[in-house]
Amino acid sequence: MNPRVSVGVAAMSVSALVLGGAACSTGPSETETAAQGFADALTRRDAQAAAALTSDPTAAATAIGQMFEGLNPTDAQFTVASTDSDAGTFTLDADWTFDGGTADDVDDTATPTTAPSASSAPSVAADREWTYTTTGGGQAVADGGAIPWDPALLAPGLTADTSLRYTTLAGGSPDVLADNGAPLMTEQTVTLVTLDPAAVPDPTASAAALAPLLQPVAPTVTAASISSDLAAAQGRPLTVITLRDADLAPIETQLAATPGVTLVKQSRLLTVDKATQSPAFEGLRTLWEQAQADTAGWAVQLVRSDGTAERLAGQDGAAAPDIATTLDPAVQASAQAAIDTLPQQAAIVAIRPSTGGVLAVAQNSAASGQGPIALTGLYPPGSTFKTVTTSAALQEGSVTPDTVLPCPGVANIEGRTIPNDDNFDLGSVPLHTAFARSCNTTMGQLAVSMTPNALHDAAQQFGLGIDYVTPGLTTVTGSVPPADTPAERVESAIGQGRVTASPFGMALVAASIARGSTPAPMLVQGQPGVGDAAPAPAPAAVTDDLKTMMRETVTSGTATQLADIADVRGKTGTAEVAGQPSHGWFVGIDQDVAFAVFVAGADSSAPAVDAAGRFLRPIQTQLPR
Repeated sequence: MNPRVSVGVAAMSVSALVLGGAACSTGPSETETAAQGFADALTRRDAQAAAALTSDPTAAATAIGQMFEGLNPTDAQFTVASTDSDAGTFTLDADWTFDGGTADDVDDTATPTTAPSASSAPSVAADREWTYTTTGGGQAVADGGAIPWDPALLAPGLTADTSLRYTTLAGGSPDVLADNGAPLMTEQTVTLVTLDPAAVPDPTASAAALAPLLQPVAPTVTAASISSDLAAAQGRPLTVITLRDADLAPIETQLAATPGVTLVKQSRLLTVDKATQSPAFEGLRTLWEQAQADTAGWAVQLVRSDGTAERLAGQDGAAAPDIATTLDPAVQASAQAAIDTLPQQAAIVAIRPSTGGVLAVAQNSAASGQGPIALTGLYPPGSTFKTVTTSAALQEGSVTPDTVLPCPGVANIEGRTIPNDDNFDLGSVPLHTAFARSCNTTMGQLAVSMTPNALHDAAQQFGLGIDYVTPGLTTVTGSVPPADTPAERVESAIGQGRVTASPFGMALVAASIARGSTPAPMLVQGQPGVGDAAPAPAPAAVTDDLKTMMRETVTSGTATQLADIADVRGKTGTAEVAGQPSHGWFVGIDQDVAFAVFVAGADSSAPAVDAAGRFLRPIQTQLPR
């Protein structure tokens, strides 16, 4: 081979490699670098870094910050779709994802300017996406300069005088229905009466002017109470009261004229009858809010400076179905009226044994100040627990209702002095009489020979001590721990010691006896609760015996105040509380209604029995049968 030819070929090869290497190392153009940096900064939600690449960093940073704040996405991705390095222009693909927000975000006033979607409203759990492409840049970018700032680079149609907003769209408000299908709760407009002390030279004078206007609606609102609340607010605006439209109308003009007062409209789920109240309504409000959220639509809106909005993307909401409950308005009203006048904390819970439907949950104002005690308050159930003790004894087979047992006025059992109420002494009587007359001494002695789990197991057969997950209802039934020693069993047998129950729990006990098995509690039609245990029910013969003894309690025992009410059955209870007056109880069955009455600090069962009478007598002809 000719050496010179070889060298020439080699030289040409090296030259080609050098030129090829130079071509590969030129890197991205100025346009590509600017576009990618801008897209990456937006994806990171770094407004300052993205704005720094533009010709007007201040305006760009403000617009980018407002965009992310107004849209509040779960995710936002910006990618460079194409570039023109010679012209310095580029296109960006944007992909926004929203999770739907909550019911509080629902905008029921926004009117979309685009045609509504024909598809059904998505679930709040489904991701909602908005995708689009924008174009930006120019010769300055190709020359290595800043990206010419234009708000439309962020989203189509965005200008310096507009902003972006994400909102959910209400598809229609469901009603909450009573068991008869009539509306129980509906969405209504309320007005918040707010006093801003910073907006008025003399807040005390405004408080004095407000009080007489509000007292016909809220007698407890006084000039002193408003002034006290203002002091606690420490200069912040105070919502003095929330008024329904009917209560607002006669005084709206005077309220609006009061210095420092503003009236703010809101929508809320309220009872149709203002007088109707129940701790059960809070759970129903939660279900109602979730139903609205689940069927809400959504929109990305371009908001103009005058407040009008244009929908850029989204989907209309669907109407949520009404929520049909098991609550009976007549039973609820009667239960509430029966305890409203009691000075002590008091509660009534009523359940339909045949279905488990909760008919009423009522508590008076003294109780409501302590929370939903009707559903979750735990107290010693006293002698109402003798339903469980007697069931356990009958199931062990050592006694029958006719077994004659001693009922002394006082007995020392396992080192514990057990007295009857006022130390009454019946001598020796059949078990059914001891039950009807509520002999502590008899029940305490029966429990001595029971197994440690006997009372615990018998209680669970009636739903007591089981936790239920029930749509719309947060409850605690009670606790009946195993009693390892005879002394513990003596305490438990009379509903003392470590045994506790809620009014709801004892109503479930009564419902279980009435039905012969524990019904799954239910507040929303077709949605029964699920318990964390499902023990076999007590034998039918045992629950039949208990119902007979509960009738005797009314006809000739401790609840004869109710003897005029045909076929009512029950069990009284007085529960000792250390250093305090005893609690009073009554659990009962009347037709297809089982219920529990609780009166804290009543010092006897009499107030609870009387309340049971006030509850039952007005609705005898209306009770489910």
